[in-house]
Amino acid sequence: MTTLPPPAAPLPPPVAAPDVVVAQHGMIAVNDVSKFFGSVVAVSEVSFAINEGVTALLGPNGAGKSTLFRMLCGLTPASRGNVEVLGKDPRQDRSVRGRISLVPQQDALFDHLTAAEFVSFAAQTHAVPDPNAATASALEMVQLTDVGVKPVGEFSKGMRQRVKVAAALVNDPEVLILDEPLTGLDPLQRRNMIALFHRLGDEGRCVLVSSHVLDEVARLGSRVLVIAQGRLIASGDYHDLRELMDDRAHRIRIGASQPR
Repeated sequence: MTTLPPPAAPLPPPVAAPDVVVAQHGMIAVNDVSKFFGSVVAVSEVSFAINEGVTALLGPNGAGKSTLFRMLCGLTPASRGNVEVLGKDPRQDRSVRGRISLVPQQDALFDHLTAAEFVSFAAQTHAVPDPNAATASALEMVQLTDVGVKPVGEFSKGMRQRVKVAAALVNDPEVLILDEPLTGLDPLQRRNMIALFHRLGDEGRCVLVSSHVLDEVARLGSRVLVIAQGRLIASGDYHDLRELMDDRAHRIRIGASQPR
């Protein structure tokens, strides 16, 4: 798979698309946001706004994707700037947090629980009126109905990822944020998961998916945000951004155990 190459020269200014723009309003609106951990700058002066549909956040490991997602969910405060989700500050407004779901990159599952029990636990945490029906629906969406009674500890990496997605869908969120959700999925599972994301986006949800793999982003859709070293360096249509990348000079390093 192709990953984003390290920049050999400064990128051109961000390319704004009609539905992914440097703006102040949207289902997700990030306004000049920075996050510091001591002297470490994890996210620096990031601004963007997105609405319904699927948007991909592309960046290498350590670029600040997970930190940005935690701020979007109200799990950590911004050091500067402000974040709004559905017009509210998720850090301050508890009600809006119930309309957001996060699929974390970490494999935070309870191995002794069955898939159905884990998803039902998530439903009860969100005070879903009918947790059993919501659990069944969420498992069906990720195609795990037949194995819902099996302990999560027996699942493969790809199946565990799907359990996390089901748990995030059980409260019927308006905003779905997924941190590297395609990791560990086989090609068929990956295709089905991407189709699910687009179906959710077509229903009016805002779906934000991170990846460090360029080929995955190409399949996720045309709307892309690119982050590197904590800064938003480009945004817009995937094909336009790919052309910009192809036009840039690339540094190629060749190593050999016995150079001659």
